[in-house]
Amino acid sequence: MTIVPLVPKDFAAKNSAAGNAGPALSRVPVLSEIGPADLGGFRAALRHLAGGVSVVTTGRGAARTGLVATSVSSLSAEPPTLMFGLNLGSSSFPVLREHGAFAVNFLAADQKEIADRFAGRGGEKGRARYEGAQWTEGRTGAALLDGALASLDCEVEELIERHSHAIVIGRIRGIRLGSDAAALLYWRGDYERLGWMPEEAATALGLRAY
Repeated sequence: MTIVPLVPKDFAAKNSAAGNAGPALSRVPVLSEIGPADLGGFRAALRHLAGGVSVVTTGRGAARTGLVATSVSSLSAEPPTLMFGLNLGSSSFPVLREHGAFAVNFLAADQKEIADRFAGRGGEKGRARYEGAQWTEGRTGAALLDGALASLDCEVEELIERHSHAIVIGRIRGIRLGSDAAALLYWRGDYERLGWMPEEAATALGLRAY
């Protein structure tokens, strides 16, 4: 891959001479190339990036499976599309590629057990990850989680394979909104929460009334 600089190398020098260099910035060492020995640092840095926890479901019948994703993000509003990263070695990847559809379910703070099952922390695989929760089949056939903050039913628009992962781009075909409960986040290797659960908000509002 060739990277073409958008600013000429002598741009900063010319602007400095003209008095337009702006505020001075201290220089810190920057690695020009990341090697295998630096992967630990890369992972440690990303642990500081908080992400919403989503369960991605795909497949039908006995082939149903799914995974936990913290990299889901909006790609476009017109048309509505989203994307996330999926490990090529994941058991869900061939199912998603064959089925051509998936659902993204945003988890509430009280759905940590569902996240653990879809992460396979107890050894659950495939259809067993769906146990202990209620599901509704979406337009594409993917499973929508009852009680999720929101569920997006998607068709695979494109799979872009890069290195160890595929960038999954999904065209949204259906949306189901849930409650306004607190959200489940993943940060520094553990679950966190953002916001209040409805009963907590009601209690707080009741106390403020006095």
